Amino acid sequence: MLEPVSRVTVRTPVRRFHNGVFTSRPDMVAGEEPLEIRIGGRSLTVTMRTPGHDIELVHGFLHAEGLIAAADDISEIRYCDGVDEQGRNTYNVLDVTLSPTATSPTATSPTATTASSAVIPARSFTTTSACGVCGTASIEGLQRRMRYRLTDLPAFAPTTIIALPDRLRARQQAFRTTGGVHAAALVNPDGQLDHLREDVGRHNAVDKVIGTAVMAHELPISGRALLTSSRASFELVQKAAMAGIGMLVAVSAPSSLAVQLAEETGLTLIGFTSAAGFNIYSGARRVRGSAG
Repeated sequence: MLEPVSRVTVRTPVRRFHNGVFTSRPDMVAGEEPLEIRIGGRSLTVTMRTPGHDIELVHGFLHAEGLIAAADDISEIRYCDGVDEQGRNTYNVLDVTLSPTATSPTATSPTATTASSAVIPARSFTTTSACGVCGTASIEGLQRRMRYRLTDLPAFAPTTIIALPDRLRARQQAFRTTGGVHAAALVNPDGQLDHLREDVGRHNAVDKVIGTAVMAHELPISGRALLTSSRASFELVQKAAMAGIGMLVAVSAPSSLAVQLAEETGLTLIGFTSAAGFNIYSGARRVRGSAG
């Protein structure tokens, strides 16, 4: 039987086979619960996430989807409805009220309208913890929606980049307990990590990081890179580019569309990052000594 320790971690019994012997023992697994995001009372999406930093997640998600440009575009955000069998609030439903300054692109037209006349896009979608939402029909569509030009960062030293996976892992408290969550953080050129967040979904972890920056009025994030413990997918490059981030460093591999999008937007994309080295897939100018 699953036994919640917190909403981030859950204890469960397991049968373990090790060194030729079966034993019974408790194990810790990462918490995963649905979060429904509503705009003006209407359901926009449901994402499977690790509870915690939900407000930041919503800010990051809505920014990546083009519904908000800054924290001031949200006038209110609150938990509502969503109760369990005992009538207790599950804190799994967030309702957002957009400010008149917010824009809401429709599913069929890139023309933005004010929040008062068109509250949410004419689409809804469900996401899992393994897959994010692109929200654009093409790379060209994303480029039309980008608010910031990706500027050149102070160049990162290769020694700084190869140290990042270990620095990230050292601060992954939930990962040390469960082994089942991704992490993301912003990185200064000196290797300092800011706004580190963890989640079962790699896209959720990134939304929490960028959402924290949105709420702190730090956009565009032009002086720092985005670091992720996962592979570099299209939606992660999208989220970085929308926030004005010029470099994405991933511990694992990129996808072909992620590389294409990085090239088209001018983002520096780095993958297979470890203490032994890394691959630069685009934007090598932001890494010291990489010209050649």
